[in-house]
Amino acid sequence: MLILLLGIIFLHVAALVLLFVSTIVSEWTTGEMGTSDLWKNCTLDNIGHVCNAASTGEWIQVVQAVMILSIIFSFLSLILFFCQLFTLQKGGRFFLTGAFQILAGLFVMSGAIIYTVMSPGWVPEKDTFGYSYILAWVAFPLAVISGLIYVILRKRE
Repeated sequence: MLILLLGIIFLHVAALVLLFVSTIVSEWTTGEMGTSDLWKNCTLDNIGHVCNAASTGEWIQVVQAVMILSIIFSFLSLILFFCQLFTLQKGGRFFLTGAFQILAGLFVMSGAIIYTVMSPGWVPEKDTFGYSYILAWVAFPLAVISGLIYVILRKRE
């Protein structure tokens, strides 16, 4: 049972770290002339790297919001898991923890989908998606799978 708990905690922390990295790091799109992400656009100029704030369009603000919500819900889910681990009755299920983690997964999926659909009008065609974008997509199934494990998991002594 201890190995199972450690595995679940490891999976949850891995998803949380991926959510943090994908939200913070400036590599959602990359190209020869620079990178862009949710917060800033950096270009290579004659002067060097020049970074400007990201566009103020509604869609980028929605992506920012749902990515932050995914981090908050995943973090709250981890705290709830530890609280329920010590307070839940024997045989009880971790429904609230699982629901928060599944919501975190749905939020990151929504943010990645919105960015995928809306970025072609904002990012040059020759640019490609960067590793932060890919990490967001990897965090989605990890968060949903860990949420489903929490829902299925029963507390034993």
